[in-house]
Order: sequence, then structure tokens, then C-alpha cells
Amino acid sequence: MRRWPLWIGAAVALLVLVLAVNGFRGRLGWTASPQSPAAVAALIEPAMRWTMPEGEGPHPAALLLSGCDGPRSNLDRLADVLAGAGWASVIVDSHGPRGLDDVQLWRLVCAGQLLNGAERAADIAVTLAALRSRPEIDSSRIALIGLSHGGWAALDYLAMARAGTLPPLLTSWPEAIADDPLAGLRRIVLFYPYCGPASLNSVDALPTEPSYLFLLVEGDTIANERHCLEVAGRLLSVQADVAVTVFEGVTHSFDAEEKAFLSTLEFDPETTDAAIAATLDFLGAP
Repeated sequence: MRRWPLWIGAAVALLVLVLAVNGFRGRLGWTASPQSPAAVAALIEPAMRWTMPEGEGPHPAALLLSGCDGPRSNLDRLADVLAGAGWASVIVDSHGPRGLDDVQLWRLVCAGQLLNGAERAADIAVTLAALRSRPEIDSSRIALIGLSHGGWAALDYLAMARAGTLPPLLTSWPEAIADDPLAGLRRIVLFYPYCGPASLNSVDALPTEPSYLFLLVEGDTIANERHCLEVAGRLLSVQADVAVTVFEGVTHSFDAEEKAFLSTLEFDPETTDAAIAATLDFLGAP
């Protein structure tokens, strides 16, 4: 009977190890089966939600990347505000087309066990290519706006594009961006992103050409803001254009009105308005 605690302890340790290794698989280069850009596009393009401003354009455009629970009304709100400011936008749904919008599955995305940031970067590559096919879009003025897990994906995409490394779910870069996967990316906006040790951006260099805005939460219990401050510091050390705002007295996902059952996160309308205003100021006039 005395051996049972040892077996239980060993089992728990093994489970923790498996989860940790799986969480690091993007850094280690492991992945599910890669697909062609055409196959990824066929999967996610039907679920893309485009919002266009008035006028013929061409308009600057923003890619909106949700948190780990998939697109919610905070992205719709942001898309409407951007349209009023003259920006086109596309909400990239990485969850629904893969069947990850079920609560038990998106929780695994949140835990880094499914569709980590490096893998999700494939969707960014495919969407950037799609932007180039639309004459109403000014593909020389593109912004990436990532919330939480979407910020992880955005930063990992930038790290891989700078290094010339393919996102692990792709067999090749989409033809439209193959020559330069960073072409046209001018602004990066990151709402409470994950910058922790399982991310590529925590150790790999990021490009200095786009400008960065970090919108962080003091004492963030979901995505430790100190890791992102370190990333921002490294960018500043190589003379990148970086702005950082740390909001106090609010929680992770302060802009999301929908909350999971028993969630301790809270919607804060004043901070939401402040973050959106900072985003529009950072993006500048179209």
C-alpha cells in the first residue's frame, strides 16, 4: 500500500511533463501535419469577417486576432470603430473552422495544448496573402491587432518571418507573400498578449521595422505582463519604435463582455475605451 503514493506522484509528474512538452512544441518544431497554403485558405477563408469603411479605397487594413476562446463581440466592436476611422479589417477565426469553438476545446487552446501561437501564425500568413488579392485594400499599410492568444500568434509570426522560418502548419509560404512575409506590416497592436516561455517571441528576435503598441494589465494572472515588458525592452534596445501602456486595477480580457462560467475576469468599459483610443492614435490617420 505504501507504493501507491509513489505511483500517484510519478503519474502526476509524468502528466505535468507531457503537458509542458506539448506546450513547448512550437519552440521545439513539432506540429500536426502541415498543409499547403491553399488548404489552409480553403479552411479559414469562409469564416473570415470583413468590415469595410466608406469610400472606394484603397484602405489600410487590420487583421484582428481573437483570444484563445475565439472571436467575440470585442472584435466586432473594434472592427466597427476601425471602419469609422477609415480602416478596413478582417476578423480571422482560427477556432470555428477547426471545431475548436467548443468550450472544452478552446480551454485546451488557452492552455497551449492545441493550436499554439506558432501554429496559428499560419492563419496570419494566409490572410496577409488574401489581402493582396483585394483591390480595395492598401496592402502597403497593414496592422496586426492581436488579443491575448492572438497577440502570441502575431508575435510568433513576426519572429518566424524575420528568421525565414515557416509557420509549422504550412508546407510553404503563400505565393503572394513568399518574397517578403513582412511586406506591408506597419503597425502591431497587442492587447494583453502571451509572451511567456512557450512562445517563440520570448527568445527569438523580432523585426524592428513595424511599430509596436503593447497594452498590458498590471498583475495579469493569465498572461504575465512582465514577460511582455522584457520583449518590449529588447525591441527598444535595438531602436525599434515601441509604446507600452500598463493598465492598473483591471483584469486580463478587460474589453470582453462575454465571460466563461465562474470566470474571475471582468469587463471594464472605461479601460476598453482607453485601449481603443490608444489603438486609433497609434494607427494614425488612414
